[in-house]
Amino acid sequence: MDVTRAASVVAERARNGRLLVLTGAGISAECGIPTFRGKEGYWTRGSKVYHPMELATHRAFVEQPATVWGWYLYRRSVCRAASPGAGHRAVADMARLLGERFDLVTQNVDGLHARSGVPPERMYEIHGNIDAYRCARACTTRTYPVPERFDDWPKDRIPDAEDLAALACPACGGPGRPHVLWFDECYDEPRFRAESAMDAAARCDVLVVVGTSGATNLPMQIGALAVARKVPILDVNPEDGPFGDLARRSPGGGVLRAKAGEVLPGLSSAIAGAVGARRE
Repeated sequence: MDVTRAASVVAERARNGRLLVLTGAGISAECGIPTFRGKEGYWTRGSKVYHPMELATHRAFVEQPATVWGWYLYRRSVCRAASPGAGHRAVADMARLLGERFDLVTQNVDGLHARSGVPPERMYEIHGNIDAYRCARACTTRTYPVPERFDDWPKDRIPDAEDLAALACPACGGPGRPHVLWFDECYDEPRFRAESAMDAAARCDVLVVVGTSGATNLPMQIGALAVARKVPILDVNPEDGPFGDLARRSPGGGVLRAKAGEVLPGLSSAIAGAVGARRE
């Protein structure tokens, strides 16, 4: 499928219907944010080198809360130093053009979609947000912004007792934890809007998947539901993967082996034309 054909499919479906965009790490990698599953994600403390999947777990947090917090505070600094790219801006344009007929499900915790202008009521951050923390004892599902004192956190720094006290739960005084979904945890609605994301998939008329490898369960459920409903799926990703297979199986769907910033602005422009024609 070429860009022109993809834009036509998305615009025609979005003219009177609902658009669901699903984004993964690829859209933010174009902005300089590493996936943290590669070499950039390894973390050294003393003589021990940790793989990201060793740190991004509830078990690791219970055993080494300061080490895990230090890694996440550094990741947060990397995310804050990045700016939304052309792909993020195009998604925000789609949200503005379609209003309540637009939904975004993102696996990314970097907050770039919000900073690009996607309204919070149209967005489901199913893996959390690295700029927030919540009570580790789950006294409430409420989240709190990470204090500014932790901006520009260096990679080799581990928070001390005073730092951890500043990250305590404001409600009960217990320890706070990053508001992210760890590898040994499950999706839910109160914290990660899992049911809302699936509801968006059950109502959409076209699904655009951007920069995700399909390595987690909920995004793949969204894709499978779209296929079952015979909804066109467009997979935008330089690399092939499970969503490419789903897109090829969907009626009217297809794959674009390109970066988000190369494709999404064209889709947004096509939607703008379709919405304008609808209003005339």
